[in-house]
Amino acid sequence: MTSFVTLSTAILKGFLRDRASVFFALVFPLMFLVLFGGIFGDQEQSRIDLVQVGPVPLLDEMPAESRAAFDATFAVERGDDLDAAIEEVRSGDVDVVVEMQGNELVAHYTRTDQVGSAIVQGSLRAFVDGTNVALTGRPPTFTLRTEAVEDDSLQAIAYVTPGLLGWAVAMSAAFGAAATLNGWRQSGLLRRLQLAPVSTRTLVSARVAVTLGVALVQMAIFLGIGVAFFGLTLTGAWPAAIPLLVVGTLCFMAIGLLAGAVAKTTEGAVNMANFIVLPMAFLSGSFFPLEGAPRWLQGFSLLLPLRHLNDGMTDVMVRGDHWTAALVPMGVLAAFAVAVTLLAARLFRWETT
Repeated sequence: MTSFVTLSTAILKGFLRDRASVFFALVFPLMFLVLFGGIFGDQEQSRIDLVQVGPVPLLDEMPAESRAAFDATFAVERGDDLDAAIEEVRSGDVDVVVEMQGNELVAHYTRTDQVGSAIVQGSLRAFVDGTNVALTGRPPTFTLRTEAVEDDSLQAIAYVTPGLLGWAVAMSAAFGAAATLNGWRQSGLLRRLQLAPVSTRTLVSARVAVTLGVALVQMAIFLGIGVAFFGLTLTGAWPAAIPLLVVGTLCFMAIGLLAGAVAKTTEGAVNMANFIVLPMAFLSGSFFPLEGAPRWLQGFSLLLPLRHLNDGMTDVMVRGDHWTAALVPMGVLAAFAVAVTLLAARLFRWETT
C-alpha cells in the first residue's frame, strides 16, 4: 500500500508540474464549455421583427388568444414611412413590413433569406386564417395542441455538457496513457522499475488511480460550472454517470496504451492518440448533434466508444432516464477496453527499435 501511495503521488505531481498536460486536460475543454454555454445560455426564442405601417385592422381586431401568440412570435414596431421600412427589410435590419390595402394584408419580405422568409409567410398566413375564422363566429373543425417531449427545465447546455465532458475525459486519458508509457520506455524507467521492489500491478494501479482521479475532477468542474453559471439541471439518476465515466476513462486509457505501444516516440504516441480521439469526438456528437447526419454516418458512430459514453451520460444526467440506461454503454465500453488492452499488450515492446 505504501508503494501504491508513493507511486500515485509521484505520478500526480508529475502531471501537475506539466503545464501542458494540465492545460489540455482541464483548461482547454473548459474553454469550449464556456464558449458553448455562452452561445446557448439564452434559451428565449428569437421573435420575428415586424414593422407595421399605418393602421392594420386585422391585427388590431385579432382575438385575445391569437394576439398573445402573435406577440410571442412577432416583435412589432409601428412606423409611417413605407419606403424607409422596406429599405430596412432589404438591408436585413427587419424581417417583414406589413401594411393594409383594403381588406388585404400586404407583407414585404426579402428573398435573400429563403428560410426566414418562409417562416415569416407561414406565420402570417396562419394568423390571418385564424383571425378570419374567429371573426366569422364559427369554431374551427380542427385544432392544434403542441407538447414538448422534454421537461420545461431542459436547456441546450444540458446536451452540450455531457458531450464536451466525454471528449475531455477521452482526450486526457488517451494522451496521458500514451505519453506516460512511451516516455517511461524511452527513458528506460520501465526497465528500472522492474528491478525495484514494486510489482507491475502496483505500478499499473497507481497510473490508473491518478487518471481516474483527474477524470472525476474534470466531471466535478464541468458539472459545477454548468450548474452555477449556465443553468444546467441534472436529473435524479445523474450519479449513474460516475461509474460510466470510470469505465469510459479505462476504455480511453486502453486506446492511449495502444498508441504508446505502437509509436516509437512520445510525440508520435501523442499524435496517434490525437488522430484517434479528435475525429471520434466529431463523429460521436461531442460538439454537435448527429440527428442531421446521414444514416450511414450515424450507424458508423455506434462503433465508436465515445458515442456510447456521450449517449449514456446524456441519458442519465439530463434526459431523465433510469439509472439502468447506463448499463449497456458501460458494457460496450468495458468490452472495448478489454479488447484494446489485450491488443496493446500483444504489440508492446520493452525497448524501442
